[in-house]
Amino acid sequence: MLILFYALIVEQILQSLYNLWDGLRWLHLAQRRAGSHSGFYAPSVALFCPLKGAEPGLELNLAALVGFDYPNYEIYFSMASVDDPARKILERVATGTKRKIHTVLAGRPEGCGEKVNNLRAAVQQAGANFDVYVFADSDGRPGRSWLSKMVAPLADANLGAVTTFRWLFPQTGGIWSALATAWNAPAATYLGEHHRNFCWGGGTAIRRERFEQANVFEFWNGSVSDDFSMTHALRQAALPIQFAPECLVPAPFDCDAAGLLEFTNRQLVITRVYESRLWSMGGLAHALYCGAILLGIGLYFGDLITGAPAIHLLLLAAVPPVLSMARGVLRLVAVMELLPDWKSKLLSDGWAWTFLAAVVPFLALWNTIVALFTRQIRWRGMRYELLSPGQTKILPR
Repeated sequence: MLILFYALIVEQILQSLYNLWDGLRWLHLAQRRAGSHSGFYAPSVALFCPLKGAEPGLELNLAALVGFDYPNYEIYFSMASVDDPARKILERVATGTKRKIHTVLAGRPEGCGEKVNNLRAAVQQAGANFDVYVFADSDGRPGRSWLSKMVAPLADANLGAVTTFRWLFPQTGGIWSALATAWNAPAATYLGEHHRNFCWGGGTAIRRERFEQANVFEFWNGSVSDDFSMTHALRQAALPIQFAPECLVPAPFDCDAAGLLEFTNRQLVITRVYESRLWSMGGLAHALYCGAILLGIGLYFGDLITGAPAIHLLLLAAVPPVLSMARGVLRLVAVMELLPDWKSKLLSDGWAWTFLAAVVPFLALWNTIVALFTRQIRWRGMRYELLSPGQTKILPR
């Protein structure tokens, strides 16, 4: 067992050092792009945002979407029915703006996710009246220049899409919300200047002609994941996806223990169905990390009981978590560059993205194991079974 521990810990230290180097690259990318000019490309834009329920902070989030400094855009808010509680909040926001707002009633979904169904209805209503489609989520609160920066890279007609990611902010100071934000943070740094980028549904811009060329609408058939399905469509059409860190979306987030597990399990179940290779590689990485630490702690206490020298085992087992926290610090510094208006909040809750980074792999390993045994998820009050990337079964509530 001792040899196995040494082998695991050496592998983990090497992997952690690589992750630190990768974290430095991401920091430099953020610093380089944080102050970038949005450019002069300003086509007509249809901004799509699906709605479901009166989530906390929704009015401020919708106000952010109607308040961009972009000159030529219209917003399509889509929901399943007129009875959705979000409708009244949307009406209040609409009365305070001159921005042209469309309310789309998509109806109950059949054989696909409700979000996808809402988006399909909104895109159909917008039609060919716009040059660019931009997709946003109702739980994000982007800044005024966000839309300009999202659209700007599409001046390059060869691009498939421009995407960004969310940065969750814990709202109550509770451990479960903090752990959720720490769990979410590493996904942002998976995106970068490479060919492995994926679209994120809360922040993606695409030329309408590219949307049609890649048959994204058809890829949404039977899907519960708008972003993974769009990613598959663009990859099949050999169209590149560019990451825009300067468009990182701040998203206030709050949950209890049950909400944390529902959120994190859902993400890994979806990943298993739509990106099985990413799910399996992530699961292996988490298993090696957790295995090295737990084995080291076990050997430490075993030697402690027998009176053998053991402190070196504990110190070695602590190295990967410390390096994990160091990478968390790099991420935090990068996000301060990207979200200067949220700097005070980032500093006050910095422990969530640094200290908790060391325990995130244990939660992620649990999520991976859950996804191995089920394809069922709960999402905003709806229950689904993901039979395949193009086949979704809606379950009774």
